[in-house]
Amino acid sequence: MRKAVVVLLTSLVLALTLFVLAGAALAQEQEKVIKLKYSNFFPAAHKISQLHEQWCREVEKRSQGRVKITYFPANTLTPPTQTYDSVMKGIADIGMSLLAYSPGRFPLSEVLTLPLGYTSGYQSTKTANAFYKQFQPKEFDNVKVLFLHAHGPGLFHTKKQIHSIAEIKGMRTKVNADVAGIAEALGAVPVTMPITECYDGMQKGLLDALQLPMEGLKGWRFAEVSKTTIENHGMSYAATIFAVMNKDKWNSLPPDVQAAIEEINLEWIEKQGKLWNQLDQEAREFALQKGMNIVTATPQEEAEVAEKMKPLFAKYVKSAQEKGLPGQEALAFCQDYLTKNK
Repeated sequence: MRKAVVVLLTSLVLALTLFVLAGAALAQEQEKVIKLKYSNFFPAAHKISQLHEQWCREVEKRSQGRVKITYFPANTLTPPTQTYDSVMKGIADIGMSLLAYSPGRFPLSEVLTLPLGYTSGYQSTKTANAFYKQFQPKEFDNVKVLFLHAHGPGLFHTKKQIHSIAEIKGMRTKVNADVAGIAEALGAVPVTMPITECYDGMQKGLLDALQLPMEGLKGWRFAEVSKTTIENHGMSYAATIFAVMNKDKWNSLPPDVQAAIEEINLEWIEKQGKLWNQLDQEAREFALQKGMNIVTATPQEEAEVAEKMKPLFAKYVKSAQEKGLPGQEALAFCQDYLTKNK
C-alpha cells in the first residue's frame, strides 16, 4: 500500500513538473513574439490601405508568426501630420504618411515633389526608390526606411467647370506645402490642408480647386464635389509617401526577420506602383460617370506650363546647396531617370 502511494505521489509530482515546464515554455514562446503597431492615414476601405495591411500579414507569414502587427488605418493611432515623429518616439512602430506633412524635414528629398512631368504612379514610385537608393539622404537617418511610393501625376481639379489651366488663376487651391509653388506659379491661391479635410472644404466653398492625383477623385470621393480635371503634364508632380519603422525596433529584430522584410519591401514597391496606376484609371472612369469633364492639354499648352515651372527647379537647387546638399545632382538624377523610364 505504501509503495502504491509513493508511486502515485511520484507520478503526480512528475505530472505537475511537466505541466509547469510546459507552461513556462509556452510563456517563453509567447514572449518571443514581437508585437508592432502600424499607423496609416488612408481609410480602411481604400485599396492603398488594404495593400499595406497585406504587407503586415505577409511579414507575419514570413516570420513564421514571430512578428505580429496591429494595423491602425484612418488616423486611429496617429494623425498624418504627426506620424513621422510618432514613429521616432515609438508611439507607432511603423508609420506611413506624406513627406509634405513634415515640411522642411526632408530638404534633399523635396526634389521628388517638383513638377518633373510624371506620367504614372508606377514611374513616380520607382523614381522615389531609385533616388533613395542612390543618395541615402541623411534626413532619414533617425528611422528605418522600409520603402517609398508616390501617386500618379498631380493635377488640378476644380469645383466649377473650366476649360484651360489659365482659369486656375485666383482659385483657392488645396496644396501640400511642398508643392504650393506650382499653384503660385500659375496664379492660384495655395491653401495647405490635410487631405482628410478637403471634401468638406470643397463642399462648403472653402476651396475652389484641388491639386492632387486623379486617384483622389474616387479614393477620396472628390469627383462628387468637382466638375473639371485639367490634365497637363507640364506641371505634374508626385507627392512622396514614406513607410518607415522605428530604428531601435528595427535593430532589435532578428537578422532573418529583417532579411524577410527587406525582401517583402522590394515586392511591395512593385505592387504599390502598379496599384497607383490602377487607381488612377479607376478614378478616371469614376469621374466621367459622375459627370466630370477631363480637359487634356495640348503639347503647346504643356510646354508653356513647363516653362513656368523652371524657376521652381532653380529655387530647389539653390536651397539645397545652401544647406550643403547635392541639389543639382539630385535633380539631374531624377530627370535622367524619368527620361530613361517613361
